[in-house]
Amino acid sequence: MDERTWIVDAANVIGARPDGWWRDRAGAALRLHEHLSALCQTGFEASTPRAAGREDLPTEVVLVLEGAARAGVAASGRPGGGDPGNRAARLVVVHAPGAGDDTVVEAAVEAVRRQRGAVVVITADRALRGRVHAVGATTAGPGWLWALLDRTR
Repeated sequence: MDERTWIVDAANVIGARPDGWWRDRAGAALRLHEHLSALCQTGFEASTPRAAGREDLPTEVVLVLEGAARAGVAASGRPGGGDPGNRAARLVVVHAPGAGDDTVVEAAVEAVRRQRGAVVVITADRALRGRVHAVGATTAGPGWLWALLDRTR
């Protein structure tokens, strides 16, 4: 089974839900991380909705944090794929040193380079979608991810 990576544009995903995140960006990042962590630890069942119509479920989820959101969750290593034989996914937190979009693209380039499976970037940012499509990744929107997180809580 191939490695499969979801890359989460945290700023865009958090911003898609008007729950007061702008008052506490670090706290919003922590809440998103907790939801993703629970999902990754529980594992992805056959009933999990597929991203962008793909049949592939992730072996790794990369959460990219930028700006004030970085204070909410410590960076946790480098992306490098998960265990394709394990139903649980590896969660990696990456702190963007500058623009989060650039770090998302770098993560997509690296994931596409190292694996044969799907690389799905979760964002609604049109320009970012174009950039990651150009390097071979596909995309899904924040609403799709929030629906999945809401369903699995």
